[in-house]
Amino acid sequence: MCGIAGIVALDPRAQPSAERLVRMRDALAHRGPDGAGTWIEGPVGLAHRRLAIVDVAAGAQPMSNEDGRVWIAFNGEIYNHAALRPALERRGHRYRTRSDTETIVHLYEEHGPRCVERLQGMFAFALWDCARERLLLARDRLGIKPLYYALTADELLFASEVKALVAAGVGVALADEVLPEFLASGFVAGEQTLFRGVKKLLPGRILTWTRAHGVEEARYWRPPTRTDARPTEPLAVAARDLRARLAACVKSHLMSDVPLGVFLSGGLDSTGIAALAAREVTGKLNTFSVGFDAPEGNELSYARLAADAIGTEHREVVVSPAEFKAALPRLVWHEDEPLAFPSSVPLYFVSRLARDHVKVVLTGEGADELFLGYNRYRVTAWNRRLGALYWGATPGWLRRAVARAAPALSGPGRRWVRRSFLVLEPSARSLFCENFAVFPSEQQAELLVDGRLLAARDPFAASLRAFAAADGDELDAMSRADLETYLVELLMKQDQMSMAASVESRVPFLDHELVEHAMQIPSGLKLRGLRTKAVLRAALADVVPRAILTRPKWGFPVPLARWMRGPFRPFVHELVLSPRARARGLFRDAALRALVAEHESGRRDHSARLWLLSGLELWHRLFVDGEAPALVAERSFAAAA
Repeated sequence: MCGIAGIVALDPRAQPSAERLVRMRDALAHRGPDGAGTWIEGPVGLAHRRLAIVDVAAGAQPMSNEDGRVWIAFNGEIYNHAALRPALERRGHRYRTRSDTETIVHLYEEHGPRCVERLQGMFAFALWDCARERLLLARDRLGIKPLYYALTADELLFASEVKALVAAGVGVALADEVLPEFLASGFVAGEQTLFRGVKKLLPGRILTWTRAHGVEEARYWRPPTRTDARPTEPLAVAARDLRARLAACVKSHLMSDVPLGVFLSGGLDSTGIAALAAREVTGKLNTFSVGFDAPEGNELSYARLAADAIGTEHREVVVSPAEFKAALPRLVWHEDEPLAFPSSVPLYFVSRLARDHVKVVLTGEGADELFLGYNRYRVTAWNRRLGALYWGATPGWLRRAVARAAPALSGPGRRWVRRSFLVLEPSARSLFCENFAVFPSEQQAELLVDGRLLAARDPFAASLRAFAAADGDELDAMSRADLETYLVELLMKQDQMSMAASVESRVPFLDHELVEHAMQIPSGLKLRGLRTKAVLRAALADVVPRAILTRPKWGFPVPLARWMRGPFRPFVHELVLSPRARARGLFRDAALRALVAEHESGRRDHSARLWLLSGLELWHRLFVDGEAPALVAERSFAAAA
């Protein structure tokens, strides 16, 4: 895992500034503490920070082919590079290293931009073809590795993280048109970012630039649609097949010349990965866990149970509320955007723990999206089934009356009713999008000062496009929508929080061939009644302790609701209600005060909403106002003391 950056001058007579290129490169120093390099020729400059994993001695970058006509800066791992090498050597390509980077260069010489179709792994790279004066930017199929770019009147800039573009002088301003999507989900799913003028290269895409044609983008991979050509297999048969494929993926992801381990939460996914990895390594496998000193935020007992059952060398860290809060400015800086998920913080702390012992970790990311592990799949399926009876048998006037009466309910049933078929409409937008939004559209209308933003941009457009493109049933469509939106953001969290500690994270569940296979498994073998991930549980039943196989999903729980009524209360007031925060002019004061008051009184749990608003203000202070993380911590947290 590394960091890449570069500049292409659009004027053929211009040459990128070496000083600017070094600033971009060194803004990514945390991604690659083991080495740094730059290369400039004519209108192009490439930069690289290296975290040495494979061929530690000889894998320095930027790297060229034999005659120096093709140059690359690469971030990631290509797990099939050794299998590709013999055929390339038979074609006359001469290797100087054992690195996977060099395989990409030679594949490009043979196949041009279509070289990406032969790569199995996680990657983001920039390649310059001197003879054709062509830039190729590429990102892996699932979006495991990040890549951002900005096109100005004079140049095309690109980097692994937005902060490198800012270091090169790209201006920072909020792209307020994406606010509705940010408020709905906590992130922006399409190519836009919160930074005006900065875009993401989306998963499964390549971007090429030439002087003749400018910027052109193409998609080389899509999640497969369901095919019903094969008969539905019994659960036991599907589980055996899945187990064999997953074991092979775990084995391939252990490729490393440096120590590695596994992040172990004590859930099904990470325990399964650890159990399969332990069978392949020599000696004890290293595992790492994180928790909070709070009953609702501590899974460490399950992680210890898993570690004991597998026989790993296990370590853990407990994060206090003070440590959590103190880390926030630095971590928002690392993530480039507000932390969509509070779990980013414990992920950073466990990555820092791991860095003292290993350079590479395997994680269980992706299993929930592939095998229907989230509770929202179960809730939506039951709303659809029960709702079909209700919507069909109840007159429209009565349904509307029930929906109008729901907000007035109180007590423990209020939240259930508001998220049930009694209130929701029979559409994907209502059942799957609005129902699980942080700020549903109705709340956004009350919150946003500029109501035109919500009218101009559908906050669920990306999810609904992916949903509509899926074959199979509604569960298949939800899985695909999450794979193309929600999971991509989770992967960015995984990448940026682990790289903040200079650790490479790998995701065996997201080997693209395993993904293609998993998406062909019927949803009835994934969600069976109330049982999520049924086929995966069956596949791992002999290696995962029963207590973990049958436990409910937690997913890096953070006790934010309680903290925001206690030690984080001043922090919320400073970042949501202070004159400085309100002066942004984005949100109505009355709506903000109502959110804080309802949460602090215990009438409603608005912790997810207050987290989002607090993170957005931290992002403004760091990037728009240009304050350093230490200064933000000193000023903002002193004011919140």
